[in-house]
Amino acid sequence: MDKSKARNIVIMSTCYIDWGGSEELWAASIPYLQKQGFNIIVYKRYINRSFHKFSDLAEQGVVLKDYRSSLSLPSRMLAKRLYLLRKAYAESKQMAPAKDPDKAFIRNLKRFKPVLVIISQAINFDGLFYAYQCLLMGIPYVIVSQKAVDFFWPDTHDRSFMISTYLRAKKCFFVSHHNQQLTEEQLGTRLLNSEVIANPVKTTRQVIPYPSTNSGYRLACVGRLFLLDKGQDMLIRILSKEKWKGRPITISFVGTGDDKEPLQAMASLLQVNKIQFTGYLQQVETIWNDHHALILPSRSEGLPIAVVEAMASGRTVIVTNAGGSAEFITDDVTGFVGKADLDMLEEAMERAWNKRDHWQNMGLEAAKYIKKRVPENPAYDFSNQIKKLAND
Repeated sequence: MDKSKARNIVIMSTCYIDWGGSEELWAASIPYLQKQGFNIIVYKRYINRSFHKFSDLAEQGVVLKDYRSSLSLPSRMLAKRLYLLRKAYAESKQMAPAKDPDKAFIRNLKRFKPVLVIISQAINFDGLFYAYQCLLMGIPYVIVSQKAVDFFWPDTHDRSFMISTYLRAKKCFFVSHHNQQLTEEQLGTRLLNSEVIANPVKTTRQVIPYPSTNSGYRLACVGRLFLLDKGQDMLIRILSKEKWKGRPITISFVGTGDDKEPLQAMASLLQVNKIQFTGYLQQVETIWNDHHALILPSRSEGLPIAVVEAMASGRTVIVTNAGGSAEFITDDVTGFVGKADLDMLEEAMERAWNKRDHWQNMGLEAAKYIKKRVPENPAYDFSNQIKKLAND
């Protein structure tokens, strides 16, 4: 397609860390959108341009814009300090890092004149202010929500604009039925312009040979080290009990995050020695070459990509019912589901331990389910939807 006729799509991401699971869908869809003649502009409040994901996007011709790019150096330093204060507050409240009008974002909308804006939300309300600016300016937009939680509801004073923003979006995408239903309940209205979509799976979707159990059972807890959402502290409390200390089971925390030190200190205090922190592992296959099952003690979720990847690799999963995880699992058949509290998580772990001789076959059933349930290329499917919406 003639580049002179290319049109602009702005992707606004509210993920405040360098990169999270909520980034994977829009990022993977970019090459397909570019082939359709769209120019892509990615906007975040802060972009770490040295991070490999963003340097890769820059090499692909994606324009990277953030709050700093519109400020002088002294102003950038002041803005960074304000951002860090807002970020600390946001993390404690599970809110967007800033709720005030983002003049840089509005300037970029006026500059690029997008045919469509994709608001990629880390949680189901933290990008609505940006979507609302699109609504005010008459710019078509879609909303992608990667998570919704019971304990974070819209502020009373924000409900009106949030409801209008959702209802007037060209499309509202959710990654689980749970997240869509919870959002509708929190808003008190049905979102008839909604659809549940899948995130990309970073694996070949081939069953990985089940490792030997001669040296015991190894579980992988895959996810960001962030206690408020991921609940790794509950897992350490359970493992501190004598019956679990006496079982041939070890757990690997796969991922990075600010709560690594608190988790290590807690494990040391409770004398939990059968855990290890592997850091982030780029290749999914690396994890499942020597782990027998996935365990996720989450307090809140959208639909964890780790669940889908583990099942696709032929592994059973032990999870809480946070978010949409339970939508993908048949309890005691392809995995084990407990409620998101200490006692019920341990009950699910106990059931799993008693059926450990069945984990391999359960994993094979899980892989069959994923092949039927998850599209081969969710990013391609998403790009086709975006193309259609942009052309309407």
